[in-house]
This record gives sequence, structure tokens and C-alpha cells, in this order.
Amino acid sequence: MGAMHRPLAFASLILLAGCASVPELDRQMLRTEREAVRIEGARGPLTHAQSRQILEDLRKRSPDSDIVAQHMAVEEKLTETPLSVGNKVTLLEDGKATYAAMLTAIRGAKSNINVESYIFEPDEVGQQFAQALIERRRAGVKVRLMYDAVGSMDTPREFFQPMRDAGIEVTEFNPVNSGTVLTEGLRLNHRDHRKLTIVDGRIAFLGGINISSVYTPSGSSRGSGSSGGSSGKKDTPYPDKPWRDTAVRLEGPVVADLQRAFVAMWEGQTKEKLDTAGFFPKVQPTGKEVVRAIAASPADGPNPLYVGLISAIESAERTVHITNAYFVPHPQLLEALKAAARRGVEVRLILPSRTDSWLVMNAGRSFYEDLLESGVKISERRSRLLHAKTAVIDGVWATVGSTNLDWRSLSTNSELNAVVLGPEFAAQMEAAFAKDVAASDEITREKWAARPLSDRLREQAARCWALML
Repeated sequence: MGAMHRPLAFASLILLAGCASVPELDRQMLRTEREAVRIEGARGPLTHAQSRQILEDLRKRSPDSDIVAQHMAVEEKLTETPLSVGNKVTLLEDGKATYAAMLTAIRGAKSNINVESYIFEPDEVGQQFAQALIERRRAGVKVRLMYDAVGSMDTPREFFQPMRDAGIEVTEFNPVNSGTVLTEGLRLNHRDHRKLTIVDGRIAFLGGINISSVYTPSGSSRGSGSSGGSSGKKDTPYPDKPWRDTAVRLEGPVVADLQRAFVAMWEGQTKEKLDTAGFFPKVQPTGKEVVRAIAASPADGPNPLYVGLISAIESAERTVHITNAYFVPHPQLLEALKAAARRGVEVRLILPSRTDSWLVMNAGRSFYEDLLESGVKISERRSRLLHAKTAVIDGVWATVGSTNLDWRSLSTNSELNAVVLGPEFAAQMEAAFAKDVAASDEITREKWAARPLSDRLREQAARCWALML
């Protein structure tokens, strides 16, 4: 999520002051008239006729859903970024597969590597990545790393010194110390929660996976608690199991959009113009996936992925399948989920059964009764800590990224997601979702009504803090 690990006294005050009211979501955006959707390929913007053909092909491949026609113009208005065609998207489940793919790409870098991670821990995985980055820098590759000051609060600053000594440019996002508390105040509540790695401007990785051994079987027992939730709790649930998470590997024109998102974050933090030589190579179409990169910053208003998800749910005709680690929904998201279920859409949520954030999980559970009464199906993942942030709607609209369905991701964190259109990738997402359902316990209305009073009291107490989470 957006952990405030080992929260200092000032952090609580910042959260209380910064999230004291319900953020307004632009409902007019969700009611916008359909407009021409911009689509870009490897050689730049497509003509109107080419774009129309792309969208028509999507509709033909997804005949059971009109979500493409209903939702795309809305999403474009929210994000101001085009759809991108000719991409290859590879679904990566959990840390082992993700880290192997990332390290292979990093070790093969020839020009530049840009890494942005909320958490970069000094454990076995962190050491692996640090050494791989140092080796590439010594080989002449330009390497830049940005980590979040709060997300990586448990990582000693000296851990990054060997990387700096090797010539890697290392930047800490929104540093936290006694001086910044006095001068920055509420601005410290803005955290960089994104997880992004870009290699040579050709390959990108994004999702919910930080650089941490909690995602690997050998290192999960020593998880510090800093890799996920907002409580800063040191006891890691399921210490013998790696965390459950999801990422994607992307190739094609969409990588340029992600590169621009990195440049904007880097320049915004350093206040210096970045040398982008080699960042935007000419690329060829590498696949058939239609993708939109969605970057969110508090300076631009509510997270467009979060708001766009509401629009997609409102357009859904058959299924809404959401997996999310930290679920404290905005009222409009709550209503969209309930309304979809009431009109006959299968709405199913997979949420954690245990978590590193007591407040978040119990605040989320305080919404279960209302959702269940409306026909929403809820399952809780067992045996492993769930950290994924994914959704797939009508078997054609899918997203993977860093955005949780909580207040921090909506209004105070910088986040990054990819939205992929088309039944082929969505089918992979549905298969992963089905595996998680099989590894989860369903929460029925009867079971929930029978929970003890102590649970109800915890949920209501946590809900009072919902705007902080």
C-alpha cells in the first residue's frame, strides 16, 4: 500500500490534516460524450481510420461486452494519455518470476536503466539488484534509481553509497527529517508508491512488487513489514510464505509513455533537467496488445486509474473481478460495485485474510456487510499475504499496477498502472484470478453475520480512521 512504517508522531498529524475530508471525484468526466480516442503506434499517432479499425477489431474480439465503446473516451479524458498499439505484455506472478525477468533485462542493458521503487530493502534481493545495477554502470550504462524516503525508511542510507560510488545517480523521493518536517509540512504526505523499471527505453516492468525478500521463499521469514501496509507492523503474517503479488513486463510503444512518466517524477524531485539521450529509441511493433499507461500524481487531482476503474465498473455487463491488498473504498467506488451487482453483473473481490496493516484490513471489512447485501461476492486469500493490485472487467479490460483501492492511492500517492485491452491478456488475468479464488475462503452473508462483537468493534474503530489509510 503506502506504508508509513515506524510512523513518527508528525506523520500521524500530517495524515489527519491532509486527509480530513472526502476527495471529490469528477462525475462529469464519467458522463462525458463519446469522443474520438487517440491511438498511437510505433511510428506515432494513427489516423482516424486506423484508430477506428483498431477499436472495431477489439469489439469483434470481445463481442459480449460493449465496454470498449462505453469507456474509452472517458478514460482518455481522465488520463490525457493515448492508447498504444503494437505492444507485448507478459503477466508475471509473484516475486520469483518477476525478479528473474527484471534481472535478466537489467544485465542485458546497453544504454540506460531507470528504476523507481517505493521500497528498496537491503536484504538478499536488494543486494542482488544493487550489484546488477553497479555492474551495468561499470560497463558504461547510465543508471538512475529513485526510492521513496518513507517506503525505504528501514533501509540505511549507507546501503545506497556503493551505488553512488559506482556512478549511479540515486535520488530519495521527498526526504523526511527534522528539517523537512518544519519546511515541507503536509507535502511530506505525498509519497512515490510506484514500482517501475525501464531498460534501454525498450522494456518496462511495473506492478505491485517492491525490491524486497518478502516476495521470495528464502527471504520471506525476515520480512521487515516495510513492504506493504500502513501500520509499520514488524510481525509479517505467514512468515514462511512469500507474498502474493503481480507485475507485467511490457515492450513496444507504451514504454515511451512510461519513460516520460519516470522523467517527470525525476525532474520534479531533483528540480534539474534530465539528460534523456537514449531514452526514446525507435521501436517496432512487438505484439498485438492495446495498452494505456496511467500515471497519477496528487498535484493533478484524484488518481485517474481509480476514477477510471469506477467508469469501467459502471460500463460492465458481465464480470468485475478485483484483487486488491488494501481496500478502503471511496463512496463512489462502493456504490459502483453495489450497483453493478444489483444489475446482474458478477462482482467478486479477492482481499487479504491477514495483513501487515491492522487498520486497513479492519476498515475494509467494515464495508463487507453493505457489499454482501448488494450481491457482491467477497473472498479472502489464505496462506499468503496478498499484495496484488489488479482488476479484469468483462474479459476485455484489465489493469495491473501500484494503485490500491484506498484513500492514499486515490489522493496522496504517486501511482502507476497499465490498462490492457483485449480478450487474450484478460484471459491470462482471469486464469490467475481463478487460482486466487481457489486459494481463498468465500465470505458469505451468513458467515459474516455470525462474526463476534469484538470483530465488529474493531472494524468500526478502524473505519473512523479510514481517511488516513
